[in-house]
Amino acid sequence: MLPTGDIYGPVDQTSRRALLRRILAKVTVAQFAIGALELASCLRTMKTTQAIASTERALLIGVAWKRSARIPGMQAGAPERESLAELVELARSAGAAIAGTIFQLRDKADPATLVGRGKLDEIRAEAIVKDAPLIIFDSDLSPVQQRNIEEHTERRVIDRTQLILDIFARHARSREGQLQVELAQLNYMLPRLTGKGAAMSRLGGKSGGGGAGGAGGGAGRIGVRGPGEKKLETDRRRIRDRVRKIENGIDDVRKQRALRRQARNAVPLGTIALVGYTNAGKSTLFNALSRAEVLVSSRMFATLDPTIRALRLPSGRRVLLSDTVGFIRALPKGLMTAFRATLEEVQESALIVHVSDVSSAHHQELDEAVNKILAELGVAGRPTLHVWNKIDLLPQEEKLQWEKSVSHPAEGVEPPVLVSALTGQGLDVLLRRMDDALPPDPVVKLSLRLPLAEGRTLALVHALGHVLHSELDDAHMLLDAEVPVSMARRLKLQDYARNGTF
Repeated sequence: MLPTGDIYGPVDQTSRRALLRRILAKVTVAQFAIGALELASCLRTMKTTQAIASTERALLIGVAWKRSARIPGMQAGAPERESLAELVELARSAGAAIAGTIFQLRDKADPATLVGRGKLDEIRAEAIVKDAPLIIFDSDLSPVQQRNIEEHTERRVIDRTQLILDIFARHARSREGQLQVELAQLNYMLPRLTGKGAAMSRLGGKSGGGGAGGAGGGAGRIGVRGPGEKKLETDRRRIRDRVRKIENGIDDVRKQRALRRQARNAVPLGTIALVGYTNAGKSTLFNALSRAEVLVSSRMFATLDPTIRALRLPSGRRVLLSDTVGFIRALPKGLMTAFRATLEEVQESALIVHVSDVSSAHHQELDEAVNKILAELGVAGRPTLHVWNKIDLLPQEEKLQWEKSVSHPAEGVEPPVLVSALTGQGLDVLLRRMDDALPPDPVVKLSLRLPLAEGRTLALVHALGHVLHSELDDAHMLLDAEVPVSMARRLKLQDYARNGTF
């Protein structure tokens, strides 16, 4: 309340205004101080309770066709729904947080947007509500479709192939694996390379608006004649140059790997390759059989580079066991070269062990997808042993039914082996079956007279054969040994045989 003349005496108008200004200034300073204290307290609270998400939220889209070939008794779109569920696991393996899924059943694909404009509006609204900056399609998108969907939804869009390439890039450890993944990524990116505005360095043309006119021709405006979309062509040329360098680097790595394989083949050991659908438990089985420490993960494509370990079978034979990359249905052909190293181990193997996750309700369909890829590799006729893994996850009644069916197989049908790589159940049976399934390699008894200078041959005879008697004779070693015929031929032991024993 302002002072009055009755209490403080006569006060003129100027003094009254000066006093009012001083009071308002004190109030403003006090309010500012209180506001500053409240702001500091709010900032301390935000620092202690707020967390920044490290994963990218993604919305997954699946599409099926009403007129596609169907399995009798299966609802239309059922395989595509299973593929969408598989895409969820792939996205999680890539480090994405799943914001939601959308599935559409269409008569045919829209050439411009795949799913149609109406569905794109629904996808855009769902991405906004779920705060998903990334949209992943389970189908392969053409460059035009991908660009149109991105423009309509205002979100980043990738397809199944690009997602798998990203997972490969995370898990590739060897030099060739990294080069193969980069090559596949560049070949995928090249037709999708686009740009506009200032990023394109648009020049030239008769209209001056970005045509392909030459430096001295056309009727364009002064200062805008030029080579056209220069930035885009430069990027494409750089990608092509990088592709050529990578291809040359891959050729060099392949030559080195061929030399290593040739040196390995000099040791007469058969190779057994573990194959199967991704996440079927191959790496766990590999560790259980070979006592290795290969990375075991529930994420898809955790194993990309090949791993090889020596294994001794019950008969005493030593073999090489190879862990390979997991297969996946609808694998684009361009990605087959991205793990050529592991696929070549399959092609060079004497026995293929096909591992299946028997606890999966769709393991038969997944096995068909693996068989299709093996046929494309040209190894469909190779000796194959089927292994049904993860029987420890089955209910007891279902487990007993599987064991009964395996113990009484149909005539002429080779029964699978039921194992649990995690608990070790059935591994002894698997080793015996692997021993029996390998191509026969009869053992021959030899009497040898080897020079001591042949240290490598002596070591291999002791390591891979069974030495019955040995004695030293001057600069030679006299041996009586039982060795496989293939080893005897590869080491040319006939040159050292005595008493006509070969």
